[in-house]
Amino acid sequence: MNRQLISSGSTFEQEIGYSRAVVVGDWVFVSGTTGFDYAEMSIADGLAEQTEQCLKNIASALQQAGSSLADVVRVTYVLPDGAAFPECWPALRKHFGEVRPAAMMISAGLADPRMKIEIEVTALKGSGQSGAGA
Repeated sequence: MNRQLISSGSTFEQEIGYSRAVVVGDWVFVSGTTGFDYAEMSIADGLAEQTEQCLKNIASALQQAGSSLADVVRVTYVLPDGAAFPECWPALRKHFGEVRPAAMMISAGLADPRMKIEIEVTALKGSGQSGAGA
């Protein structure tokens, strides 16, 4: 089975040695993704804004893999401050409200103190409902 590597262009991928996503068959595994705008290598201060940017970055990787947020079957959220998780809910409901993937939230430190959330997803191409997660 072929393995396709997806890159976001983030300098982190080259420096650390990983791919934004890996596609194997119909499965897409998206690495933990933060709220950095990779085009500018900048990050917003707010958790809600970072959550939206995470999902934008993930959607881009999924699109390159021939998939979409509608195909997400598993998601893991990592936040340094677990008590702040409700601030993410409007964005998560917007993108996953109809998709309803299996999910888990972990409270743990992240590599950069500016990061307020990191999101990892697994998608199965073609499994989503038409129009969900757009």
